[in-house]
Amino acid sequence: MFIFMILGLLAGIQAQGTPVFVQTGKDLRLDVQEPVVLQGLHLLTWSVNNSINVVKQVKGTAEILEGYKSRIEFSAEDHSLLLKNVEKRDSGYYRARVSAKTNSDVAEYSVTVLDPVSGVKLTVKSCSSNSTNVTVICSTEDSLISSTFTCDKQTCSHEGGERAEIITPGASLDVHLECGSVICNHSNQVSSTRDIQKIEDFCIKPEERSGVGISFYRMKIYVVSTGLFIMVCAVISVHVVEKLKKKK
Repeated sequence: MFIFMILGLLAGIQAQGTPVFVQTGKDLRLDVQEPVVLQGLHLLTWSVNNSINVVKQVKGTAEILEGYKSRIEFSAEDHSLLLKNVEKRDSGYYRARVSAKTNSDVAEYSVTVLDPVSGVKLTVKSCSSNSTNVTVICSTEDSLISSTFTCDKQTCSHEGGERAEIITPGASLDVHLECGSVICNHSNQVSSTRDIQKIEDFCIKPEERSGVGISFYRMKIYVVSTGLFIMVCAVISVHVVEKLKKKK
């Protein structure tokens, strides 16, 4: 029981600090949040999860913990800490503390390293022939959402949908309508991907497409036929006039 109390206390402590989210593979700079003036034997430390002092600075001299020399950089001038090419293991509670007669915390961050979200694909599940109800499905590698839109020839309104229960922690998946297009958006705190398709492309019926084609084809026949008729009439008229002139 005592162990669980200690773990709960540590979790509460680590939950403190300014929340910061960063994508895996990126660099993250942590600045001190209060002015720092080191005098005499004052000691500045950057610690991780209240257990590891990755940086120590005293009398203008800074020392980086051996296992972190390739992973972080420290500025002795402004006391900032740079995490390089972050990985999931770099998530945690980061604290900068000045130790003198009393301890003073000058920076606290709760860092979370996240992978970028996966891509999305927007597909049409169904499109009714009468009321033009369109059901679109937005899918990703790790989750699925279905959302229904009712469309007429000019506008579409959202009718609801179903969201899958399993979604990557920290990520959200959304389907919405914007400027006549269906947009499927997959995002978290560090990245986002989307797929966009025009709603009118979903709702045009096959017979309407063929009807447009037939009308255009008929128009072409009408124009060509009219032109040929006029040409034939003109030739006949010229021939008749020539014959009349010869008789005279």
